[in-house]
Amino acid sequence: MYLDSLHPDKRVLIIGAASLDVLGQPIGVPEPGTSNPAHVRTSFGGVARNVAENLARLGQPVTLISAVGKDDLGSQLLQHTASAGVEVSHCLQVSDASTAAYIAILDENGNLYYGLDDMSILRHISSAYLRSLADLFAKSALVFVDANLAPATLRTVFSLAKRHNIPVCADATSTPLAKRFENHLSRLFLLNANRSEASALLYNRIVVNDVSSALAAAREFVRLGVEIAVIPIGEGGVCYATSQTSGHIPAVLTRIVDSIGAGDALTATTLFGILNDMDIDEAVRLGVTAASLTLTHTGAVVPNLSLELLYDRLII
Repeated sequence: MYLDSLHPDKRVLIIGAASLDVLGQPIGVPEPGTSNPAHVRTSFGGVARNVAENLARLGQPVTLISAVGKDDLGSQLLQHTASAGVEVSHCLQVSDASTAAYIAILDENGNLYYGLDDMSILRHISSAYLRSLADLFAKSALVFVDANLAPATLRTVFSLAKRHNIPVCADATSTPLAKRFENHLSRLFLLNANRSEASALLYNRIVVNDVSSALAAAREFVRLGVEIAVIPIGEGGVCYATSQTSGHIPAVLTRIVDSIGAGDALTATTLFGILNDMDIDEAVRLGVTAASLTLTHTGAVVPNLSLELLYDRLII
């Protein structure tokens, strides 16, 4: 529906979370109920912010709408994001809330064991605020959202996008939040949902645990109206589907340093490929390459990410 109307020279409008990420990885087997030695590191994250930074580092014009605290941390987060090339002038700095935070506990292999987040500041990204920025929608190639936004705010995003005839892309974000998109599936141009998120969105009619079930889920999302469904399945790679095709890109075997942000790199780079007229297989393949590269770096975004770097590592 939208593929012929996408313009890579137009801005991508990204709305959602920007946060401080705190990652802890125990040294040895952790003991419950007490403090454990660990490697602890911080970085700037948030699904929407990560997608924005990845796209900007690939050379795509990007505008981010998010909210941070009116404090040093919020200012540093915005400065870091702007330094990567992201337009942040429409991000709110609010004095009555703290910058969003995400705490991740990783297992011995660098994979997420469990996470905690406080995204309450995003209530300030209200329907009224987005309506005041309607011109940004009119000037954008597409809009991307994560599920940290309130349901009413998401409804406004879809309403404004429909009014200005631009596609909406989404990341399901987490298993509890994924269902915020259940009533919007038929209006999604692209959906990225991992195994648990996809299963939750489909009410476990399809339980995603391998390539076969991921392909079935991707095709089911397309049947429900999603134009492009992308389902990463960890070490199993990534499955995708459109109304014309479906496929599977194997994962790259790599030593995982930090798994946080890999899915956001996949999403951003796949969108970049689609905006630049790649077919879906090539776009997802480039996205898988970006995800594998992100896994080998600390932090949510590879600081020297570039198209040249990705093509040097492209999965054939």
